Amino acid sequence: MGFDFSLVTAPFRMQPGLRRVAAGAAQLTASAPGGRHLREKIAVLGSAPRQALCAVPGFDELPALHAIAAESERLGLGALRVEATRDGALRCDAPLLGWAVEGDRVAGDGDPAIGALLEALPAPLRRAALVSLAFVEDFAVLDGATGAVPWLAVCLPSHWAPEDKVGRDFAAVHAPVADGELLRAASASLANLVTGDERWERFVWTISCDPRLHQHPARSDATWPEARGVGLADAEALVAAASLRSERQTFIPIAGARQAVFTIHVESVPLAEAVACAADARRLHDALASMSPAVLAYRRLDRARDLLLVWLAARAGRDDADSR
Repeated sequence: MGFDFSLVTAPFRMQPGLRRVAAGAAQLTASAPGGRHLREKIAVLGSAPRQALCAVPGFDELPALHAIAAESERLGLGALRVEATRDGALRCDAPLLGWAVEGDRVAGDGDPAIGALLEALPAPLRRAALVSLAFVEDFAVLDGATGAVPWLAVCLPSHWAPEDKVGRDFAAVHAPVADGELLRAASASLANLVTGDERWERFVWTISCDPRLHQHPARSDATWPEARGVGLADAEALVAAASLRSERQTFIPIAGARQAVFTIHVESVPLAEAVACAADARRLHDALASMSPAVLAYRRLDRARDLLLVWLAARAGRDDADSR
């Protein structure tokens, strides 16, 4: 399913944008063997695991893992089971991957690359790594009592560093967000809301010159090509390097804990492929045209904005002409 352009509004504003998850709607996606998300997560966990798997000392991740496993079971995904063995060890099993972590031990007969990766990790990181690999989504835990984020398994961040966010409260996590006053002012009430019994979701999007899903600031330094002119040919050359990056973010309640599992499903599609019709182009054009200088700089769009607007205006006009 492609990106829903009805989520793109103008004038553009940085705001919570929360809505209730539709009854029965899925909040998890099982990783596909050889799939893009799984490949990129394996690469990140193999090279920089402590930038993706972060926790405050002493935090008990088990209630979050049970909540993720219960959601997987509810959806019939068969992607994760978490249970105690007869000898009292905790077993995290990812049947679709063919691997499990039982206590500190790695067991299974799936893709040998995944088994080798898990074995190479420090034992305290293995469960979180397996859970991360089992799903397309990244995960974090939000604590409603403190507003803090005590645990993250985030391999595919959008130009932010999970290791800098762990243990910080909701307002501090969003401190760098340009024009994010609404988010920061509502942080306490938002944390209380999303760690209640209801399920919530929000969607964010941007245009990026880095097509990869993993965009940790230490590993993503892609820059827009230097603009040589202001014509349509120049715009088309720039768009050839552009991707529409989107995130669906949801909250899964952790029963009895006043906590929620925060899920992040990242997608990245070439912009020319994502913008399928005049209406899509027009919505994106109007939203981009209404972004403040601070938001453009925060999203690294300041250098690309003008040529993107040229291309989007032409795309909208050309599609209108073709339909007549």
